[in-house]
Amino acid sequence: MDEARITIIAQHDVPQTLHLFSLSEACYKCQPTQAYYRGSPVIIPAGKTDRIVKIAVNTTFPVELYVLKAGDNTFCSKRYVLYEGWHYNYTISGGAVERCKMMTTLSKVTVDLPVFIALGLMISIAAMWYLCKWLINKQHHYHLMCCLETKLLINSDLGAPKTSSNHEESNGGIITEPRETCTIPSCPTPSLHAQKRLRSLDTFRGISIVIMIFVNYGGGGYWYFKHSAWNGLTVADLVFPWFIFIMGTSTAFSFKGQLRKAIPKWKIFLRIVRRSVTLILLGLLVNTGPKSHDINTMRIPGVLQRFGLVYFFIASVHLIFARVEDRNQNKIWAPMRDIFNFWAEWILYLGVLIAHICLTFLLPVPNCPTGYIGPGGLSENSSYYNCTGGAAGYIDRIVFSVNHIYQHPTSMRIYEGDTPYDPEGLLGVLTSIFLCFLGLQAGKIIMCFQSDRHRLVRWIIWGLITGFIAAVLCRAAQEGGWIPVNKNLWSVSYIMCMACFAFILLAICYVLIDVFQLWSGAPFYYAGMNAILLYLGHEVLNDHFPISFHVADNHGAQLAMDLWGTCFWVLTSCYLYHKKMFYSI
Repeated sequence: MDEARITIIAQHDVPQTLHLFSLSEACYKCQPTQAYYRGSPVIIPAGKTDRIVKIAVNTTFPVELYVLKAGDNTFCSKRYVLYEGWHYNYTISGGAVERCKMMTTLSKVTVDLPVFIALGLMISIAAMWYLCKWLINKQHHYHLMCCLETKLLINSDLGAPKTSSNHEESNGGIITEPRETCTIPSCPTPSLHAQKRLRSLDTFRGISIVIMIFVNYGGGGYWYFKHSAWNGLTVADLVFPWFIFIMGTSTAFSFKGQLRKAIPKWKIFLRIVRRSVTLILLGLLVNTGPKSHDINTMRIPGVLQRFGLVYFFIASVHLIFARVEDRNQNKIWAPMRDIFNFWAEWILYLGVLIAHICLTFLLPVPNCPTGYIGPGGLSENSSYYNCTGGAAGYIDRIVFSVNHIYQHPTSMRIYEGDTPYDPEGLLGVLTSIFLCFLGLQAGKIIMCFQSDRHRLVRWIIWGLITGFIAAVLCRAAQEGGWIPVNKNLWSVSYIMCMACFAFILLAICYVLIDVFQLWSGAPFYYAGMNAILLYLGHEVLNDHFPISFHVADNHGAQLAMDLWGTCFWVLTSCYLYHKKMFYSI
């Protein structure tokens, strides 16, 4: 996968020894480096006849090829967009014009075709499913299969029978639920939507876990379903922050129920500790396996570990400020009560954000420039080769040691380098806490405002504000901004960007599912009801049959395999929901 075959033909009028150098377009501020094939440098030996060398070149990103003569003089260079599976002839001549020429000798279908086929199949299946449900709900299948004319005649003469009970008739056909009193401070009694379990929240969580399973299984080997090498965003960079965001949203409802039942705060705190410790221990369990059970090299940070630390901080702080009784609400500040009534929390979390910025840009790092946030390796002309992640990487290497953090960061794909770096390290916990707090803010909006319009307007406003902050910090560009969008660092611009997407996605799900009820949330709703179980299951059983088995080494086969693995867990969640089996921590 992701390779093109190139036959290099050095003609007889170029008798010198030639070296092939390359530079990937994705490598920011890098210099061309010697091209290698099967572990050996690509060298065209000197000779007075045509010489032929066959190599393979990565096609993930456009590449610039440099042909250098002995003595490092550039003979020719040009940028090429190469395609997977294609064969090329790269002819090097001694002429004055167009010394190096690339020609296609064998072309194949586009590499992205399996993605479009898979999307088409999923859309078709979804359309057929909802069409069948619509026909069944409207009883059109009965009209088509049974005595349509007779039924119409009877209804026209006698009238259609009524089947609703007296209770349903008295309520317009809707069985209502008793209202509950609000337990979030300074909030009015919530509307009916707040009384029931919001399907949009579970659907949001389900969307996140389904995409996470798919990208963790490989995403068909496509680069946009893998994490970014350093700066920038891909599909895989979205899901983890969304989980943290929705965890904050759910915390607001969890505390409401516990405080309403008059559970002592010390008991709630013990539950917080138990849940946090359980998440961390499960994360360590996921990090181990047949090939990674050595206590001397076991990775300590991880996804569930990040969940545990963030939840402990967010839940503990919220427990301190939460109150059962309502406060008198000043009418002037009523439209902003979700902020002003929690001003102390805002000050605390803004302090957390400032602490992250100060540590990132002011902490001295030995042998590295202060404030460096690059990938190290080949970047910056290899000037900071071992400075991957700057302060974030330095803190993890001090606290955990080099042997207990992630050994193969995504930056190695493009920037090479040999410095371990953990994307779930300690410094990123601070920005993750702030992102979770923004999710908690979304939950407070649900609890404090009754109407759907008020909730949606506030979510959209928050989405626009956080998106604007992210755009300013990164200068609306992948590279060159003050604080680039970077999942490896969990930069401030990254969590603001993720909060923007989360607020907007939550608003869309809320409108479609809970307001207009145009969509039940299926099948993501079922996955969201057992998200932790699905995460643990797909991590522990990812290499076991029938979830995974050997297929051909091409994007089409790998995509089918990864989609099947994802569907397996979605079907599992549907079965568990049908059996009313829900597992949480």
